[in-house]
Amino acid sequence: MGRRLTLVVPSLALGGAERVVARMANHWAARGDTVTVVTLSAAETDTYPLDPGVTRIALDLMRVSSGPAQALFNNLTRIGKLGDAIRRTQPDTVITFTDRMNMTTLLACRSLAADIDIVICERIDPSEQAAFGGLGWTWSRLRPWVYSWARALVVQTQAVRRQMEPVMRGRPIYVIPNAVDAPSEDRPAHEPRRSTDGPLQLAAMGRLAYQKGFDLLIEAFARAAECQPNWSLAILGEGPERRRLEEQIHTRGLEGRICLCGWVSDPTSVLRNCDAFVLSSRFEGFPNALLEAMALGLPAIAADCPSGPAEIIRHEVDGLLVAARDVPALSAAIRRLLSDDQLRGRLGAEAAHVVDRFSSERYFARWDTVLRKEPPASVG
Repeated sequence: MGRRLTLVVPSLALGGAERVVARMANHWAARGDTVTVVTLSAAETDTYPLDPGVTRIALDLMRVSSGPAQALFNNLTRIGKLGDAIRRTQPDTVITFTDRMNMTTLLACRSLAADIDIVICERIDPSEQAAFGGLGWTWSRLRPWVYSWARALVVQTQAVRRQMEPVMRGRPIYVIPNAVDAPSEDRPAHEPRRSTDGPLQLAAMGRLAYQKGFDLLIEAFARAAECQPNWSLAILGEGPERRRLEEQIHTRGLEGRICLCGWVSDPTSVLRNCDAFVLSSRFEGFPNALLEAMALGLPAIAADCPSGPAEIIRHEVDGLLVAARDVPALSAAIRRLLSDDQLRGRLGAEAAHVVDRFSSERYFARWDTVLRKEPPASVG
């Protein structure tokens, strides 16, 4: 008999967590489980498609608050309506994603009479998020109290697991890195070009937000490509920093060489025609974009930020790691990689092995451990 699983996330519009939720829901529905996805957003904002077997509940409660009183009213409304929606799904397990959504869900389920099994998922490095004002005063103080109501926590790296142990107060913490699929037969992997003197394109991908460090990347690329007029940069993604990044590109006189491509429904089609990939984030969780690029055989550079990149890239084996927020180091790595055909070929060939190290089979086997309430693996 299949399980009844309810997945809760703010929206299905763009974003790594949103993509992961759609992937999980579709996988479990195809396996015969009864799966519901609940979002605070309206369904019209969805980017990632769900299998017809997945029930979709879109609450359309994403309201901007005009002040503290309005914020309190909006949050209480969300808690009440989310609780009603979850109760209707009659779940065996509720799985909720991202910090504020985790707390909202726990508060919503706390008000229900039923004892609901809740698994919460952290998607970002908490210490770095706090340093950049991510949660805010109220939510930051609520988290240690509310998180202990969950049956278990799922994180993506051992570093985050260690940070969250005091918060969870002895509750189980599972480490489950993101998964990546091998390129399909009709969408082959990247074929390296052997032409240092010809045009070469660097790719980056992610939400146009401060976290992703695209301002650092643009400056690093500008320095690296000063004497290389055939080099270009394509940044795939959309977000609130677009205007500021456009101004930076204009100031550097690189309008014809750096493209802010917007959201791309099929990023594989763009990445396959690029020569290298770069992740410039100030902080991360476990970057899907890096996994996807490496799975295509793209040689990659990544900022060694908290957390994730150093658990994906093996430095000088299948990619290059540079210090986070270090523009000169990032620029030097770009120059080195784009100037060396053999290095790109060697790193790209090894990069493709991420599909074995972070396979879907391993990913869902780890999730089965969570759902069966087996103890997490010990930290090695």
